[in-house]
Amino acid sequence: MDFSFIKKEYQNNGFYIIRNAIDSNLAKQIVKHVKWLKSKYPNTRPEAFHHNMLINDPFIHHLLENKKILDIVEAIIGPNIALFGAHYIAKKPIDGMPVGWHQDGSYWPLEPMKVVSVWLAGTHSKKNNGCMQLIPGTHNKRLYKPSEMQKMDLNKYVLDLAIDPRKLDRSQAVDIELNPGDISIHNPFIIHGSNSNKSRKWRIGLTLRYIPTSTFVKRKDWECVFLRGRVEKEIKNIYVKRPIFDREHHMPFDAMDNFR
Repeated sequence: MDFSFIKKEYQNNGFYIIRNAIDSNLAKQIVKHVKWLKSKYPNTRPEAFHHNMLINDPFIHHLLENKKILDIVEAIIGPNIALFGAHYIAKKPIDGMPVGWHQDGSYWPLEPMKVVSVWLAGTHSKKNNGCMQLIPGTHNKRLYKPSEMQKMDLNKYVLDLAIDPRKLDRSQAVDIELNPGDISIHNPFIIHGSNSNKSRKWRIGLTLRYIPTSTFVKRKDWECVFLRGRVEKEIKNIYVKRPIFDREHHMPFDAMDNFR
């Protein structure tokens, strides 16, 4: 894998797609995990399986320890890597909710704003089931402040704020179509969103937000995962312990014996 090429494309365009980052069996386990979470949290929509539900889950840690993905992340942000955020955006058939146009960095309390997002496909993510769309080159623009964005109804949209689409040249938007096991990486400044899922098939994706350990998460009691390199001791982030698998509380998966 040509990491220098990936980094160049990412810097030039604000995103890049890597095919077959994980194998098909692991992608199937992602789908299984979402459906397991759906039964565990029946009152939560699967677009909202947030960080607090995932941060101490052994299956998520198994994904985070994937060497191929970490090598890609290292090419972008350097050798000292932590996870800042994890979020399943799983859109059910027929009524999967849309995500308004936004920049990730508008939401995040990071100092500095050095972070890369990995979008990992558990299912096919296509135009007809609400794949991510983004506007290449917008990572070179300024960040919109929350006060400059529209309030959105959380009963209809995944996020509560969005950029007014009338301010954007949506003719330049591209569809990030992925197959199970593919990933896309994108810059925190790039403008992106997605449509609703009106198809009869799930669209399941896991977003993972990686930071160098020199980036401080300025949010009280926020938990991160240390993954590679070394911790910057003067940066007072909180790191969780590697979880132990418990069949009563966790979904069984192929590598669960590594979490004893």
